[in-house]
Amino acid sequence: MIYLIATLKIKPDSFETIEKLVAPCIEGTRLEAGNISYDLFQSTTDKNTLSFVERWKDQAAIDNHFTESHFLAWRDAGAEYILDKKLEIITPENIEQK
Repeated sequence: MIYLIATLKIKPDSFETIEKLVAPCIEGTRLEAGNISYDLFQSTTDKNTLSFVERWKDQAAIDNHFTESHFLAWRDAGAEYILDKKLEIITPENIEQK
């Protein structure tokens, strides 16, 4: 199993808009082959920090996710609200940061 943690810094007061834009991606991702879980959280200490906590069967499932139409639509629609992002891929062997 692989964990992917995506941390986003968003523009102030944009959470409600982002929540609406990302909903179809969350729904679609949860149906993808190889997805175990896909959840979005808002920080309790900084409302402009969001974290996707994802669990995947393997790297191929993650690679496929990045080509899915619901992910691409969210990426394009949400881009104007995201100020910064960090990805961490956690496998039994290591932690990779991008």
